[in-house]
Amino acid sequence: MLPNFDRDLVATYLRPQRSRLSLLALLLIAGIGLQLANPYLAGSFIDRAEAGSPTSSLVGIAAAFLVVALLTQVAVVAETYVAEDLGWRTTNALRADLTRHLLTLDDSFHAEHGSGELIERIDGDVSAIAGFFARFVVHVAGSALFLVGVLVILWRQDWRIGALLTGFAAGAAVYMTRGGGFVGARAREARQASADLSAFLEERLAGLPDIKANGADGYTMRRLHERLRDRFHTGRRSVLAASLFTNVVNTLFVAGAAASLALGVVLHARGALTVGAVFMVVRYTTMLRDPLEQLTRHMNTFQQATGGIVRVRELLATAPRVVDGEGVPVPRGALSVELDHVSFAYDAGPVLDDVSLRLEPGQVLGLLGRTGSGKTTISRLLLRLHDVGEGSIRLGGVDVRRARLDDLRQRVALVTQDVQLFAGALRDNVTLYDPAAADERLRQVFEALALGAWLDELPDGLDTIVGAGARGLSAGESQLVALARVFLKDPGLVVLDEASSRLDPHTEALLEQAVTNLLAGRTGIVIAHRLATVERADVVLVLDRGRVAELGRRDELAADPGSRLSALLRSSRGEVPV
Repeated sequence: MLPNFDRDLVATYLRPQRSRLSLLALLLIAGIGLQLANPYLAGSFIDRAEAGSPTSSLVGIAAAFLVVALLTQVAVVAETYVAEDLGWRTTNALRADLTRHLLTLDDSFHAEHGSGELIERIDGDVSAIAGFFARFVVHVAGSALFLVGVLVILWRQDWRIGALLTGFAAGAAVYMTRGGGFVGARAREARQASADLSAFLEERLAGLPDIKANGADGYTMRRLHERLRDRFHTGRRSVLAASLFTNVVNTLFVAGAAASLALGVVLHARGALTVGAVFMVVRYTTMLRDPLEQLTRHMNTFQQATGGIVRVRELLATAPRVVDGEGVPVPRGALSVELDHVSFAYDAGPVLDDVSLRLEPGQVLGLLGRTGSGKTTISRLLLRLHDVGEGSIRLGGVDVRRARLDDLRQRVALVTQDVQLFAGALRDNVTLYDPAAADERLRQVFEALALGAWLDELPDGLDTIVGAGARGLSAGESQLVALARVFLKDPGLVVLDEASSRLDPHTEALLEQAVTNLLAGRTGIVIAHRLATVERADVVLVLDRGRVAELGRRDELAADPGSRLSALLRSSRGEVPV
């Protein structure tokens, strides 16, 4: 029996496929009936031939035998097609739901689970249970029905043979339902080792330049071999457990088949069975192996799928810490920003401590501070990638926790230092595959950002293929694409994690002009890594170990010789990172 949640999981994804499930059941029943008919026809042919029946009668039986055999193969092919179709439809729906669920989980979850591990959850674990969705429910029922059909026919031939094989079948069934737990445990270990290997490979391949530059090849290979060793040992234990499970059932079958054959010979010698009846007994006894093997295989599949099901269940049961508010709308236009005694801590410790500020609509805030002072954390709190520990954040007078996440993230835009480009056309990287954005509108976006000339320099304009395996854009050009994304979105608050310190002068000039045009009529927060960047700011906030060290209008702080900003400007001349 499946656990309650597993039954619910299966029902959730099979219910929309009721018509295909019904067709699969009909094909399976038809196939069972045809398979049960053929030995009976063969036995009847033998008995009638031995009794000297007319040739026409024998030809009719032979023709019926051939037709039934052909129809059996047709039913098997049709059933295989429907089962595969059903399996892919259900598992693809599950993959989509898992991906959608992952998108709702906050940054703390993704920080704990690497993308390689999550890919293994979505694809590897779901693939492991594909056969479970495709065939388990119907085929277990079909195999059980086939087994019952064979036993009924054997009981009708002779009760002693029927009773003997029923005992062996019952023993095999008890073992299959109660003796296979060790297979599921080994399968779960193998799935976890596979997920660990995927996470390791994803992380190391992403950091390949740093690994090679720092001579960490040997260390990386040693750690890879450790994970390969774990994957090998857990995989081997899983395969051996499945093999042991299957061979125990096969041993029971061989013993039962030998006993039934011996009993059939004895009964024939006593005249209780005809030659045709003995053939049918032998044939049906042989056929008993099919449903038993199918039941064994499907129970084996179930035990192995249990590991995937448990991991999928755990993932779906993970509740997001950041949830939708009641739906208070965030105002249109430039947004005011208020941080009211905000404190926040990660698991490693506190990051922000009693931070308060107010930014008027249309103002630009320059956010300064050493690494680890909490600058990036503020940007994540504004987007509700995390929720504040204490205090509140209001945008346009609305507490961000009361807004719907989709509405909030439509009104707030974040451009990080490392922009993700996807393999595809530049058009798709700007619109993020939204077909509603016309090319004319995209051209207007680039012109508004003073990037029309840059767009014209690309070999295919909006059709230029960028991203992995295609034309590589520089860090600055990737930033330009990100700014175009934001402009198309038309938010009321733009948060920029400024990265122009890594750019060549030409690209930096393009970027600075694009940022100026983007911030026009919008509220902006610029996380500054160079003091020159704060020249565009109206207000400056300096953080020190998560607390407000200095807050005020930029021109006033710059003119105050006692302020931190003034001291930094004097010492760095706008070039030293802060």
